[in-house]
Amino acid sequence: MDWIADIRLTDGPVYWSAWVLGAAAAVYLVWRPQAVGRRRWYLGVAATLAVAAGLVLLVHWILIYLTSVFPDDLPSLVLAWVYAGVTALLVVLLRLRADSWRRRTLDILALLTVVLLAAVQINAYFGLNRTVADLTGTALTRIPPLEQELQRQPGHSALPLAGWTPAGELPPDGVIRAVSIPGTTSGLQTRTSYVYLPPAYFAANRPSLPVLVLVPGQPGGPADWLSGGALLPRMAGFANRHGGVAPVVVVVDPNGSQSANTLCMDSDLARADTYLAVDVPHWISATLDVDTDARQWAVGGFSFGATCAVQLVTRHPDVYTGFLAFASEREPALAKERQKTVDAAFHGDTAAFDAQLPLTLLKERRYEGKVAYFAAGATDPEFVANLQTLATAARGAGFTVESDVVQRTGHSWDMLTPGMDNGLELLTRHWGWEH
Repeated sequence: MDWIADIRLTDGPVYWSAWVLGAAAAVYLVWRPQAVGRRRWYLGVAATLAVAAGLVLLVHWILIYLTSVFPDDLPSLVLAWVYAGVTALLVVLLRLRADSWRRRTLDILALLTVVLLAAVQINAYFGLNRTVADLTGTALTRIPPLEQELQRQPGHSALPLAGWTPAGELPPDGVIRAVSIPGTTSGLQTRTSYVYLPPAYFAANRPSLPVLVLVPGQPGGPADWLSGGALLPRMAGFANRHGGVAPVVVVVDPNGSQSANTLCMDSDLARADTYLAVDVPHWISATLDVDTDARQWAVGGFSFGATCAVQLVTRHPDVYTGFLAFASEREPALAKERQKTVDAAFHGDTAAFDAQLPLTLLKERRYEGKVAYFAAGATDPEFVANLQTLATAARGAGFTVESDVVQRTGHSWDMLTPGMDNGLELLTRHWGWEH
């Protein structure tokens, strides 16, 4: 049944079928004045539209400002699709008494179809679950743990990458492996991490490869980089263009659960900064056959992970010397109201919080020889503004900066096209190798 697992959800027949059926269902739900009289029906629909808008805005306000489930406003397009689903529900409820059981059954089927369309569109906006396997998580069960023979062997010394050519034929593709990276120093409890090993890693004369650490968004987890981030095909394309050479990529988890938010800081919440700046590098250096020179290490991320990447390089330029930031926040946040973050993480000590922020450090320190890549979706104005602010500050502090505002894309993994390729090419020039 692999063909079911491989069905695409963000384009293709399922996506467009949902569009056609959902649109037809929406028309059916609205174009039914006969049951209660034309004028009364349309007045009811108008009232329903207004009530649905009020409900969506109220719940959104509660999620953002009252309960702080999300630190930023949800994208307007996402709210629009939620509104469509809520409106369909209220329309069905409006005429339950007036309809026969047959029409009630059709109404419920139409409602489910509209809700399905809204769910498909929201998923497509974020670009997270691209296939059924991504949605169900079955793709993860196919990933084996890292084999002993692929780990660093005692006494083995990899060759310098400069001028390296493979001794023999390389495999056509790299691989993804599941690993556990313990919080030995930080005490952080984390979920499964993932490692990408490029074809060059399997050469008999293995070279010293650079390292790219990736951090997922929040809410989310490391597996999001495999589904929404399409890590394997993106890295395969890069490796194919560079003779099988690509960085070893390690996708890590600084949060420990889907909903947790450690701010990527050492605070009252957790010692996430220690995990990412101490535990993760130590594990990589001890376990994987990579270049241990910090100048060959970079970090990247999406949304929360992008914010985290900027934090790590500005705080620890001796550990990571470049970052890829896809939709970074201006600063880490638990809530829309800044004081809630300061209170929860630093006992209300604003100075302690500010001292660790990238925008503070970019004013106080110099970062010559470091590189920064920023990307944001053009239809995501808040994060485009973040990009401009952070890019200006990084350039002023000595970073070599490149950025992309990706057209027809919002706060979505889709910005990785072309962002991932452009960011990796910047790192390639920074690392000083071309293949």
